[in-house]
Order: sequence, then structure tokens, then C-alpha cells
Amino acid sequence: MSDLLSIGASGVRANQAALTTVSENIANAGVVGFSRRSITTSEISAPTASGATSGYGVFVTGVSRAADQFKAEAVRSAGADLARTEAGGVWLDRIDSALTGSGLGSRLTAFFTAAKGVAADPTATAPRAAMLEQAATLAAAFRSTGTALAQATSELDATADGAVASLNTLSASLAKVNDGLGRAQPNSAAAANLSDQRDAILEQMSGLVDVSVSFDAAGRASVRAGGSGGPALVSGNQVNTVSYARNADGAVAFAVKIGNDVSTLTPAGGSLGGVVDGAQRLADARVALNELATNFVAGVNDLQANGRTLDGTAGPAMFSVGAAPTDISMTLSDPRGIAAASASEGTRGNGNLAALESLRSNASYEDKLTGLVAGNGAAIAARNTVADAQSAIRDGAITARDAISGVDLDTEAVSLLRFQQAYQASSKVIQVARETLQSILDIR
Repeated sequence: MSDLLSIGASGVRANQAALTTVSENIANAGVVGFSRRSITTSEISAPTASGATSGYGVFVTGVSRAADQFKAEAVRSAGADLARTEAGGVWLDRIDSALTGSGLGSRLTAFFTAAKGVAADPTATAPRAAMLEQAATLAAAFRSTGTALAQATSELDATADGAVASLNTLSASLAKVNDGLGRAQPNSAAAANLSDQRDAILEQMSGLVDVSVSFDAAGRASVRAGGSGGPALVSGNQVNTVSYARNADGAVAFAVKIGNDVSTLTPAGGSLGGVVDGAQRLADARVALNELATNFVAGVNDLQANGRTLDGTAGPAMFSVGAAPTDISMTLSDPRGIAAASASEGTRGNGNLAALESLRSNASYEDKLTGLVAGNGAAIAARNTVADAQSAIRDGAITARDAISGVDLDTEAVSLLRFQQAYQASSKVIQVARETLQSILDIR
């Protein structure tokens, strides 16, 4: 009879634990990163005289966490790819705004159009004043465009610094979780909660850089950045620090300090990968714009020097350049100083402005700027297409992972009813055993 009581009692305890676990699943159904729990049980048995075993109920051996690390890895990989594309796209958009925001292309066209007005009537003051006004506006447009690209580069630095700081913080947090997993009882609720935290941190890290993850028997994660051959970020309780730098040419670099050694980190995914892509795009745009500005200023000033003003003297420089090639300002302020005539003409000639039109055609200033804008626009369109595909891949990976680890309320409701009935049945076994025992005692 005591066996019947112990069997019923073990059933009550096991089903009570199961009900608690199902309740936790239902309560956390909407919590991001929560993995469904279930209990694991084992039969209580004892050998009989014949050598067979006889059941004495069950006991709870632990809490099982529904998870698939392969599917979790697929989510991290897809997330890293998407994060790189989206982060890189931010700087493509900034380049587009910088190149088009000041109307540099239309200002170039307006300047050459104004020069044609002077060529039509070289001695008139009004067309000359209009050309200088357009020249001043064009210089301002160059400055504004150069400043916008420089500002975007500074903001990229700030973004990279912030991402690196976040990555270092996550690495430190993961090391603490690893320490907790090393101390937690295997298959316990504490270990399951720590594993949820671990996977959430890993997913956040993959949004910053592509990570390669391995696990030990206790579930502690070791993380490498930039692929499986990259430097270690976290190994057990050890944390290594990531740093960021950019050189004068615009190239960026990431490094990981491991003890007294420093290893290069080459991110192929995550927002750090997007920073690398964006930095290269910004550097290329600045080089192209600087080259355009340098050639334009040199070409116009050379023509001025080779021509003649209304006073018959060699033309002074129209533009001057500051610290940056795009830091252009006006040197010429007197409309009479525009060298419209060539050296062999009188003051009413316009041969030098004809040479300016030839320079415009041969140097293709406007076409080069248009090509730069169009090339960046094509990169934006391609980025959007890739991002849409990567987003669909990531969504599919999340769906596949959640199909295993996610909480389905309908399923949990059925389990809740099942364990309630099992709990009641176990309670009934105890009641029957007690009543039977009492009846036997009453007979005596």
C-alpha cells in the first residue's frame, strides 16, 4: 500500500512540475528569445526477487529546453548578411544626398551657360557680372558637397565607434553568462534561462559582425569574429577587446587585442561589414569629387592666364583652393577681369571663352559628376534588391527556428489540460490508497 502512495505522490510532484513549466511557457509566449521548456522524467524502479524491476513512480530529472543550434546559427548568419547590406546602404544614401543636395551638377551647367553669355557680347558688363555670380555659386556648391561627404565620413566614424563599443559590451555580457552556465546545474531552469540569454546575445553580436560559435558540454559559447579563422572575441570567461581606426585615405581597420597581441579583424558581415563597405564608397566618392574639383579649378585658371581681360592684360586666377580640393573660393571679383579674348585678339574677342567650351567638352566635368551620381544610384538599387532577398532568407530562418523553440499557445493549452488531468489522477491514486489503508486499519 505504501508503494501505491509513493507512486501517487511521485505523479503529483511530476505533474505539478509539468504544470509549472507549461505555465511559464504560456506566460513567456510573447517574449523574444524565450525557448519552450518541458520536463524530463525517469522511472523509479527497484529489483524484485526474480531479478525484474518493479515501477515505483517517476521523478523529475530536469528541465529540457527546445532549441536547435543549427537553426540558430542559420538565423545568425542570415542576420549578419542583412545587417551588412542595410548598414552599407546607409552610407550609399548619404553619398547620394551629398552629391545631389547642393545642386553641383546644375551649378556647373549654369556656369558654362553664363560663359556663353559673355562670349556673345564680350564687352558688356552684365553678362560678365552674371558669370562671376554663377562662378561664386558653383564654388559654394563644391564646398557644400565636399563638406557633406566629410560630415558623412565623420558620422561613419561615430557609428563604427558605437558598434565596436556595443560589441565589446556584448562580449563581456556573454562571458558572464558563460560563467553562470559553468556553475548552473545541468538541465535546470537556471541553465535554460542562461541559455536563452546566451543565444540572445549571440544573435545581437551577429548583427554587429559575422560570428563563428562553438559550445562546450556546459553550453558555454566561444566566439570568433570575421569567420571561423578570425580572432577570438570570447573564450569561456576570457574577453578580448575590439578597436576601430581610419587612415587619411579613408580606409578603415578593426583589430582585436588578445592579451599582449593584436590581431586584425576583417568583418564579412554585420554592421561592421557595412562600415567597411560604406567607408570605401565614401573614400571613392571623395577622391572622384576632389579630382573633379582640382581639374576644374586648374583648367579655368589656366585659361584665364592664357587669355586677355577687357584691359588687355593676362587674366588673373578666378578661383583659389583651401585645405581641401573642394574648399574653393572666388579670387576674381572684377567682371572686367574675365579673360574672354585670346592673346591674339583685341578686347572685343571671345576666343578664350571658346577654349573654355572646348575644355568643358573634353574634360567632361558634368558627365563625370552625372556618372558618379548614377553609379551610386545603381549601387543603391542593387542594395535594395539584395536586402529584400536577404530579409526573406532571414525571416525564413527565424520561422524554422521558432517552429522548434517557439511557444504555440494551442499546444500548451492542450498540455495544460493533460497535466491537470494527470495531476488529478495522481491525487486520486493517493486518495484511494489512503482510503484503502484506512479500511484495513478499521478492520483490525
